[in-house]
Amino acid sequence: MDDKPALRPGRPVGEALRAVARDVLAEAQAAIDDPAKSDAVAVHDFRRAMKRWRALLRLLGPFLGQDGRRLRDEARDFARALGGARDAQSALDALADLKKHEGLPSARSLATLRARLDQARGAAETMLDAGIRTRLRAALDEAAAAVVSWPLDRLTFDDLADRFVRGYRAARRAVPDDWPVAKSEKLHELRKRVVTHRYQMDLVAPLWPRFSRMWTGECQRLRDRLGGYQDLNLLAGLLAPHQPLARWRSRLAAAIAERQAAHVAGAARVAARLFAEKPNALRRKLATMWQIGR
Repeated sequence: MDDKPALRPGRPVGEALRAVARDVLAEAQAAIDDPAKSDAVAVHDFRRAMKRWRALLRLLGPFLGQDGRRLRDEARDFARALGGARDAQSALDALADLKKHEGLPSARSLATLRARLDQARGAAETMLDAGIRTRLRAALDEAAAAVVSWPLDRLTFDDLADRFVRGYRAARRAVPDDWPVAKSEKLHELRKRVVTHRYQMDLVAPLWPRFSRMWTGECQRLRDRLGGYQDLNLLAGLLAPHQPLARWRSRLAAAIAERQAAHVAGAARVAARLFAEKPNALRRKLATMWQIGR
């Protein structure tokens, strides 16, 4: 935690944020430059870095203007372009999740399902050829050049704390009023908000490490629960009529519904803890963390 660039009392806020930005871009660069990484691993690591990058850009949105929006849109487009095998991998993850449910098809049938999904994933995987790597490097170099001129020198922690709270409030408002009947789109939107908030809160981790580990841990648990639900939703779609796995619908549909219900119930419990604080209470906590750290 101490090794990663973050906000630290005694260091100008703008300087710290530029260091964070450079670290995120270096992570993305390493993902596509490491010859030991397979294309699948490189794509996964690059996409993860882009989530950190977009969360930072969203946090700094009002201070960067159109340049920040352009960089965020570009990062989103690159991540989407490299997500070809994501759906098949999500379906495989959902199939693994179903092992916790009794009454599944035989081991032989499950092996057949996995083989089909593996084949689909392989066919959809993006190959990081020289052309793609060149375009990604150029985009990262352009982003790094933009970071140097970000107008953050007068930025204060109070300015930034308002942005942290804004992200928290957006996630809190995305929580369903009635979890058992929440639509998948609603849960997906909540997950996106939680992911953004989780990466943003990493920036204050050195101010109160124990609190930060607890907070980001809860964010990650909620993210995992919602991700598990989403993976199962995708697998369910592949069981629909005329879809690749339609013949297994009668044997898997009930198990999927039950595991989804379990994930929703688990997500509701985590969200109740994570969002118990009102936004203004989190704002005061952040101010205290910064003041004590100084």
